[in-house]
Amino acid sequence: MSGKIDSVISKLIKQEIKRERETINLIASENYVSKQVLAAVGSVLTNKYAEGYPFRRYYDGCENIDKLETVAIERLKRLFGAEHANVQPHAGSQANMAVYLAVLKPGDVILGMDLAAGGHLTHGTKINFSGMLFNPFYYGVNRETEQLDYDEILKIAQKTKPKLILCGASAYPRIIDFKRFSEIARNVGAYLCADIAHIAGLVATGLHPSPVEFAEFVTGTTHKTLRGPRGGFILCRKNFAQCIDRAVFPGIQGGPLMHVIAGKAVAFKEAMSKKFNLYQKKVIENSLLMAFGLMEAGYRLVTGGTDNHLILVDLRNKHVTGEEAQKILGSIGITVNKNVIPFDPHPPNITSGIRLGTAAITTRGMGKNEIAKILEFINEAIYNRNNVSELNAMKRRVRRFASQFPIYAE
Repeated sequence: MSGKIDSVISKLIKQEIKRERETINLIASENYVSKQVLAAVGSVLTNKYAEGYPFRRYYDGCENIDKLETVAIERLKRLFGAEHANVQPHAGSQANMAVYLAVLKPGDVILGMDLAAGGHLTHGTKINFSGMLFNPFYYGVNRETEQLDYDEILKIAQKTKPKLILCGASAYPRIIDFKRFSEIARNVGAYLCADIAHIAGLVATGLHPSPVEFAEFVTGTTHKTLRGPRGGFILCRKNFAQCIDRAVFPGIQGGPLMHVIAGKAVAFKEAMSKKFNLYQKKVIENSLLMAFGLMEAGYRLVTGGTDNHLILVDLRNKHVTGEEAQKILGSIGITVNKNVIPFDPHPPNITSGIRLGTAAITTRGMGKNEIAKILEFINEAIYNRNNVSELNAMKRRVRRFASQFPIYAE
């Protein structure tokens, strides 16, 4: 890090670098950007206000900004085969909000996946803007299979008559049938918005079916499997381009974060490479290896496995809660997040499960042997959860192990 900065902040940044290097990140919504993305986000582009869109700005001096955002837009359209793209949303939540405001009015009915079944806050949860401004109804998963029941979703849609149906999830380990969702939406005359925040990298490389041809709107984030900077995006058909752009600006945001958009543009180019395609294949391979290893060790997996980058683990037969497991694993340097499981008997602040993901460890070059070692750490930590001295010894072992792997993708 060149130049002198605030010593307090500098120290905290160094501590975060150390933490990332010395821990194992299994949080499914996190990843590590490349050095090129990091450089773009930390560039002088943070200085420029650029309210508006390319060649239609409210500030002068945007000649370079206009070209940069145009590059980002065109790369994103090419990456997903979309007719129109907006790269300005600061996050996935803002992307979803923009879609709602583009085609809905306060009080309109929306139908989304229940948070307790694996959905996201912005899919209609009462404590979120989506549940405050609109009239939300929910679909869940089948109690036996723990997977989406499309016939049941159709029945719910026919009963509630939503104006917008949301599909996509934050804790669903199986393939989502976007075509079937589009058929349900057409049946009830609703718009369809597919939220691919978690699986964007898999969709971009063809390892998960794409919703682009089936949904009027596709939202996502750039910082999960897509391995870009923290931010959001929207894809839509040409006939919705104007209302989507207006909903983002001036609807819900002011000036776009041009340094972040630059990082997005870099990430989009990286995502078009053969190397990125191989990376995504490795992410799924590692996820399958981890899922198999967990089941062999006696853990019950929600839906019985995974098709993507994430795994939802039911810990009830291990007699430990999600909250406890998160703290135990965190104490030895393995970061996970507690997560509700379908029909969870525990409240969201406790949970019966944890969510694991392989995107971040795959970026660091971990594979079959490392997965086996990580599973060994997890099993030992859960078994020795009441043995402080053993956990402290494990923390040192995890630190030595994790430090062997660089935190940046080249």
